[in-house]
Amino acid sequence: MSGKSKNKMKLYGFNNLTKTLSFNIYDICYTRTEEEKKEYIKYIDEVYNAERLTAILTEVSHIIGANILNIASQDYDPQGASVTILISEEELEKKDVVCHLDKSHLTVHTYPESHPHKGISTFRADIDVSTCGEISPLNALNYLIDNFDSDIISLDYRVRGFTRDMSGKKLYIDHRINSIQNYITAKTRNQYNMIDVNVYQENIFHTKMMLKEYDLDNYLFGITKEDLTPKELKAINQQLKQEMSEIFYGRNLPSVKM
Repeated sequence: MSGKSKNKMKLYGFNNLTKTLSFNIYDICYTRTEEEKKEYIKYIDEVYNAERLTAILTEVSHIIGANILNIASQDYDPQGASVTILISEEELEKKDVVCHLDKSHLTVHTYPESHPHKGISTFRADIDVSTCGEISPLNALNYLIDNFDSDIISLDYRVRGFTRDMSGKKLYIDHRINSIQNYITAKTRNQYNMIDVNVYQENIFHTKMMLKEYDLDNYLFGITKEDLTPKELKAINQQLKQEMSEIFYGRNLPSVKM
């Protein structure tokens, strides 16, 4: 679906609505030893380094129809990476750039980390796509979901400000939406449990997603299920389920039932 209205609105001036799509994406892994924790974080830093993140955000700018003004990227020591891309809706002359720098941008920051005792390691990516005008960050939603191995996804979408039609009437949104889920493919929706928390009168939309089913082998680092006893398999599944549920609900929980 497109974030634009089917019938182009006639506006007085230009469309200065700000649309922001924010992600928190989590990938979870079981790492038994300190060495496995270090290897997992090293692996994440290699897979999601600044170069690859820049390529992802560059493609996002192409998908939403934005022009890139500037790219800043950094790989951090000991771990993590950040990329910021400044964009505009139209190609701009140099004298016009300054007024657009704080209005349209793409950013991603990564945060690998591990539990001190229980063998759980996580990778979080924070992504913001903020646009001004007709271009919509929602058009890149599925591309971003598909480019990260996501067990938990927290999505926020908000439209800020107002623009005016030719009569002077304020318009606080320029497209129809009642849920971020409207813009997620059916295939992805079927893979996740989802809940919405929306504030319609403020044009604020929030969706949480948690993977329904998973293969334990995809969560083991350096070992496979065949290397573990039934008791160990049950305990690891319990830890992974606990971690995913706590991130999904945003709080520490009592023991989660399998």
